[in-house]
Amino acid sequence: MRRFLFLTVMAVGRLSAGLGRLWGAEPADRPLNVPMPTLGGKQFWADEFFFHQWRIQHNVLTGHYRLLDENDYRQAWGTFDDCRAVLERIKVARRLPPMRGKAVILLHGLFRSHDAMTKFGKYLQEQGGYVVFSITYPSTQSGAAEHAQSLARIVAGLEGIEEINFVAHSMGNIVVRQYLADLKRPDPRFRRMVMLAPPNHGSLAAVVAAENVIFKTLTGEAGQELGAQWSLLEKRLAVPSIEFGIIAGGKQDGRGFNPLLPGDNDGVIGVDTTRLAGAADFAVLPALHTFIMNDAKVQEYTLRFLQHGHFLSAKQRRPLAATAPSPQGGSATATPTSPQLPP
Repeated sequence: MRRFLFLTVMAVGRLSAGLGRLWGAEPADRPLNVPMPTLGGKQFWADEFFFHQWRIQHNVLTGHYRLLDENDYRQAWGTFDDCRAVLERIKVARRLPPMRGKAVILLHGLFRSHDAMTKFGKYLQEQGGYVVFSITYPSTQSGAAEHAQSLARIVAGLEGIEEINFVAHSMGNIVVRQYLADLKRPDPRFRRMVMLAPPNHGSLAAVVAAENVIFKTLTGEAGQELGAQWSLLEKRLAVPSIEFGIIAGGKQDGRGFNPLLPGDNDGVIGVDTTRLAGAADFAVLPALHTFIMNDAKVQEYTLRFLQHGHFLSAKQRRPLAATAPSPQGGSATATPTSPQLPP
């Protein structure tokens, strides 16, 4: 039904474009567009290009593209080249300045959109002076490989940006790890990364629910990759070669927020599951998985790491020196090299 509706809209648009060209109101090289508000893209749109807060998105159902301005109004649609051509004309007409500065790319988790990271992005922009690109990707419609390809196109298009950092929540971290694994050579602009509640060793909840019809329908390929197919996905993921830190949610009481999960947890992800060998710093803060990005201390820790490479201080860093268990169980071997610090 969704595909039918999208195709209907496209057909009407192309008919309108044809009439517009006959009447001399529309150039022959692109579809007619009536600027209209959108929701900015949810589960069917993938960001593929940014210029400041203008973005070109790809629809995973219909295959067409659209250009959104900084207020999420559609300014063009059609092919990627159609949208890029309109953007270039707008850049000239409005005298939009080139991009520059230090950037943070934000990636949301499963089921979410860039809206989930809005508060966090505002904090990093206001308190850290970063240029923030909050990415939307259709998490339930494709697997990590497809999302990583979209991320690759975004990074390649960030002309003028001098430094690139990553902050990702939950599944967003898996997308970044897949993207880094696919790179032939690291971008010299890469600086640091902060992982928020990352399922770095899969998700026990996804394993348990793997055969549930509702779960499979709602989460699609991503749910299977984080659960039953984790062993296959994990082989494709890179440990970031750039400096990275991990913030896990937990109560530090051995039980966590969800009594159905073993050990300390944030209600969805176990603390042990977040650990990844090579992390420059590791912290556990009392935050729930779904809202961890909006926690004031999490934001403070993240900004400090992006700026200085540690959450509290250089002397209090807790690097991880070994790997963690699979979501199916087992004892953790990724342990901090210094005692647990209070949040």
